[in-house]
Amino acid sequence: MSGTTTAAALRRRAAGAGANRWVVLVVLCVSLLLVAVDATVLHVAVPAVTEDLKPGGIELLWIVDIYPLVCASLLILFGTLGDRVGRRRVLLLGYALFGVASGLAALADNAQVLILARALLGVGGAMIMPATLSILRQVFPDRRERALAIGIWSAVAAVGAAVGPLLGGFLLEHFWWGSVFLVNIPLMLVSLPVGRLLLPESKGDGEGPWDVVGALMAAVGLFGVVLGVKRLGGGESVGSLLTVLPLVVGAALLVAFVRRQRRRAQPLVDLRMFARPAFSTSVGCIVLAMLALVGLELIAAQYLQLVLGLSPLETGLRLLPLTFAAMAAGLAGARMLRRFGPRRMVCSGFLLTAFAVVLLTALGRTDDCALMLTGFVLLGFGLETTLFGAYESMLSEAPQEQAGGAAAIGETSYQLGAGIGIALLGTVMNAAYAPGLSDVPGVPEPASSAAGHSLGEAYEVAAQLGGVAGGALRHAARDAFVHGLHVTLLVSAGLLLLGAVMALRLPRAMQCEGADAVELPAPRDAAESRVSV
Repeated sequence: MSGTTTAAALRRRAAGAGANRWVVLVVLCVSLLLVAVDATVLHVAVPAVTEDLKPGGIELLWIVDIYPLVCASLLILFGTLGDRVGRRRVLLLGYALFGVASGLAALADNAQVLILARALLGVGGAMIMPATLSILRQVFPDRRERALAIGIWSAVAAVGAAVGPLLGGFLLEHFWWGSVFLVNIPLMLVSLPVGRLLLPESKGDGEGPWDVVGALMAAVGLFGVVLGVKRLGGGESVGSLLTVLPLVVGAALLVAFVRRQRRRAQPLVDLRMFARPAFSTSVGCIVLAMLALVGLELIAAQYLQLVLGLSPLETGLRLLPLTFAAMAAGLAGARMLRRFGPRRMVCSGFLLTAFAVVLLTALGRTDDCALMLTGFVLLGFGLETTLFGAYESMLSEAPQEQAGGAAAIGETSYQLGAGIGIALLGTVMNAAYAPGLSDVPGVPEPASSAAGHSLGEAYEVAAQLGGVAGGALRHAARDAFVHGLHVTLLVSAGLLLLGAVMALRLPRAMQCEGADAVELPAPRDAAESRVSV
């Protein structure tokens, strides 16, 4: 039977069970939206939290960072657990924990309780994120439909990242800071029964016991690596014991985890997936894309506020075109993938993003709104095109029984790429920025040294100096920052071109025959699966 005939027969057989697959996609997208919003919604509430709870500097750092740190560390653990005990079961438990943790965070009366609540939110997020992708992999066995579903899924992720600060700002204008967490609870109360009713249960082959030791090794190892990378991205010294120790211990545990998986007959993560060029290349493209661009977003926000003098709200609005372009690319991604294939799609996305980054090197000390708009639109469209093609290829290459582990690997790659990108591009930025302040007329050496840490600190030092020296320092700091921005953009463009070369290992065409052979659950099986939770 030809691939087309098989696909048509599959769709007819699955009409009963698959009729609600687009409703399932809506449920999964709502889950992802909550997790994506929660990752950024607290950023605008930090001043209010600081004023109310009076956390110390270390406590405030943990309040902000503990959520993404815990979430990134546990993705592989819960992704592979879902493959063994049921992905829907893990997702529903994630819903429940996310709701409880949101209530705890909203009512926290001290920093320690808020840190604990944010950590629990990270655990819930780690349950939800890989489960959404792996259930999507099951519900949409036809690769053409799955590509469209992934495009919608990725567009929702872009919306969530942009909506977080805007929603947080709105709530803070009308309510207290805890309201940014309370908004999760009614949505989770709806998602739990709807998810239990509509989502199909699925799991892998379940052969052999779940490798608890391996799962903990992966979790602790990732925690150490991500913590060390975040400290480097925050400007901590490479020689600091609190930076080196987590990195070394984390890396050692991850190496031991890989060796353990290779020895086991039923590994937690089947590392043979990386022997497939499309899978390993897709993971590498995700890491490179995020490594090149997440640090740029942070630097762009500083440029908009500190160089151009825009308010936080104006800064958020300037970055919205990037989000809208990413949404458009996600929605158009399925059609582009069918027409161009993974290789040309991902490679073109990298090249378009590199062009946008080079275009933005024309930015200077004055506001060029048209140039910025053009650059951000091309940047958002190119980035989402790259990530869409890479995610879709990665998920399609993974065996269905390993869908949770594959989704967790993809999400972990995303998080690691983002963390390494902030550290790497932050280092490049500082190396290019600091020398511009070493010899400012009338500014003493200690003041120049302090101003070389960051543009914000340079402005504080300039205000303390005052007079001609302060003005000269402020002027030199702006020029040095713009120079550092240009150098950082060029480094990012180089990384993106490297990604374009890497993408040449992806398949030329979108292969759909293998996906068509996967059966959707029959209505009776779907009903029976609901009894298990």
